[in-house]
Amino acid sequence: MAAPMNNVCKPSSERLQVNTTSFQKKTRSKLISIPGTRPSVQNGQLLVSTGVTSLDYLLGGGLAVGTVLLIEEDRYDSYSRMILKYFLAEGVVCRHELFVATAQESPDDILQELPAPILDDVAVAKPVEQPRLSGEPQDSLDAMKIAWRYQNLPKVQSALASSSRFGHYYDVSKTMEEEIRQAATFHRFYLPDHVTPSSEAHRVESYSALLKSLQEVIQREGFDLATPMSKSRNILRVGLHSLGSALWGDDLCCHDKPSNSHALTTFLYGLRALLRSSLSVAVVTLPSHLIQDRALMGSITRLCDNAIALESFKGSERETNPLYKDYHGLLYVRQVPHLNCLASQLPDHKDLAFKLKRKQFSIERLHLPPDLSETVSRVSRGELAGVASACGSSASGNKNLDF
Repeated sequence: MAAPMNNVCKPSSERLQVNTTSFQKKTRSKLISIPGTRPSVQNGQLLVSTGVTSLDYLLGGGLAVGTVLLIEEDRYDSYSRMILKYFLAEGVVCRHELFVATAQESPDDILQELPAPILDDVAVAKPVEQPRLSGEPQDSLDAMKIAWRYQNLPKVQSALASSSRFGHYYDVSKTMEEEIRQAATFHRFYLPDHVTPSSEAHRVESYSALLKSLQEVIQREGFDLATPMSKSRNILRVGLHSLGSALWGDDLCCHDKPSNSHALTTFLYGLRALLRSSLSVAVVTLPSHLIQDRALMGSITRLCDNAIALESFKGSERETNPLYKDYHGLLYVRQVPHLNCLASQLPDHKDLAFKLKRKQFSIERLHLPPDLSETVSRVSRGELAGVASACGSSASGNKNLDF
């Protein structure tokens, strides 16, 4: 039986219309190219470096733009403040704009303490120097040697890491040169300049004034993605120091049942919503060891995308414990982001420690004796009861361990 001849006499254009489908070739979306950023290999999210290479590795390659990193401060706010300065120094080197908010001291005090970069690839406008004589020291050659030394350092000791270099290295024993700082753009928020401490609603006004000031900077400087792009895009790095403390007028650290416990959580909710629609990334430090309400602390952690906690050995029994002689504290990863993926990027190791070398802050895997490491891992899984006795017997009679 012959095939029907209904379409034989129709024009070729009509036959083509019949055969067309709704399927289209998939094309890659164009990524925003900004200096000091790179796309994530897991989800394509735009990443920036925290300034600490080992911390970038723990967070899945860096901080995603539009997210919040919460740092639970150590008791003396020494190392948490240092990570914040690393984060801001990386922004200065990458020519990102900075927004720094403080309550106790002026933001300029933090900016003047930024560590000096030790790599020689920082573009700084310097006057032309005369060629040195053969007998004079060659500072540029020494800088290149230092750069070569630090170029291939592992991200996290005893852990597999990417060999690609992202971010810069800094010397904490020196402060950044003034000419490098002046090349960056700073936005400052000092609480006494915006809110009077005598106000009854001080804690509410302080956070609302901070959020309003940040929103004005994002809209005025063109970081909002909703506004048309009139100039080249850039990243805004937001550093918020010691939120939740009494200096911000908050009573979270003063009472077991604070009278206005939702002030900080409301601010963090608005902060994350503001960053999601802008080319901004924030680092927030918080004195969590002073907050008595652990349920409230859990809500604060869940309102942030990334969360780490620092436990310093300074002033504790672990400072003189020979098991921790190579470290200055422990680092805990509280939360990792869930962005554009079903499963988040988890760290390879949970037993992490940090130490401040002669010139560099680094995060490493905690090395303990094999029997003690097995005890600690079993305790973390909840397989052992009587933690103190188990750890004490594994540490050769040292009963003062606290895990």
